[in-house]
Amino acid sequence: MAQVMSGAEGFGSALRRLKHAQKSGKGAPPYSLYVNRPLGRVFAAAAYQVGLTPNQVTLVSAAFTFAGIGIVAFGPATWLFGFLVGALLMLGYALDAADGQLARLRGGGTLVGEWLDHMVDSAKIASLHLAVLICFWRTFDLPSPAWLLVPIVFCVASCVHFFGMILVDLMARVDRARSGSPAPMLPTNKIKTMLKMPMDYGVLCIAFFLLGWHLGFFVIYAFLAVGSTGYTILVVGKWRRDVAALDGRG
Repeated sequence: MAQVMSGAEGFGSALRRLKHAQKSGKGAPPYSLYVNRPLGRVFAAAAYQVGLTPNQVTLVSAAFTFAGIGIVAFGPATWLFGFLVGALLMLGYALDAADGQLARLRGGGTLVGEWLDHMVDSAKIASLHLAVLICFWRTFDLPSPAWLLVPIVFCVASCVHFFGMILVDLMARVDRARSGSPAPMLPTNKIKTMLKMPMDYGVLCIAFFLLGWHLGFFVIYAFLAVGSTGYTILVVGKWRRDVAALDGRG
């Protein structure tokens, strides 16, 4: 087990070391790659200084995120509360990027830590869209109840995308362990990165700043729902081909 020396290394030194210990950006959408990961590095270096563990950072991230989700579901859909929700969700997301980076800074993560991180992520993905469903039903003057299907469809697409992404990654890791092959280091494609903006969780967090403008928020949320659903439908086919390729090597 790696020996952890929290505080023995300065903040600046830890931050510089993290810049050279980043995972591949392939598959990451733009906000997550260009904004959230750098913010996560700052939080990871700060957490390292005060001796927090990655699991503790995960739980702090969950506290901010679910506080924001609770406000969406049960609070007033006003400008003030929209700004509060957006700030809480963005802070929770940045801390979510910090836990894995903190683990690398401390010498490596654990299976329990990865499990906790994924469990929190799966809970927030489903509950955020269900909170929006409650918010629409409670406070929005929708022309038809049929529009309540938008957060339901968004919830299904987001959950399928997250589970599929985790499952395909797990299958690839198992295959590499069996074959002894190293993980591929693939470059980031900037065009593909920008095309993933509609399903970027960070962009969804920013959208909540417009919660007080009901029409504007609904239109943007619906656009992200359509984009996320369309992307998920397309990527499922690619994942099937990737898994079939693993079968072909077995």
